[in-house]
Amino acid sequence: MTFFTYILMSEVDRSLYIGQSQDIEKRLKRHNAGRNRSTSAKRPWKLLYTKPCSSRSEAMKLEKYLKSLKKR
Repeated sequence: MTFFTYILMSEVDRSLYIGQSQDIEKRLKRHNAGRNRSTSAKRPWKLLYTKPCSSRSEAMKLEKYLKSLKKR
């Protein structure tokens, strides 16, 4: 099963959100529908980047790494 790590950009203030999911399209729709508390205030979101991963653990490791870069 393929998992993805993704980066979204808010079209409101250009802030970034990093996450991972099995279904990118479904996940993006949930973000833009306001069904995620941490992203609902900055809707709409645009997909900037996706990286396919061979497992959920690989996707989570990449997500954690990208988030660590964002904090710097």
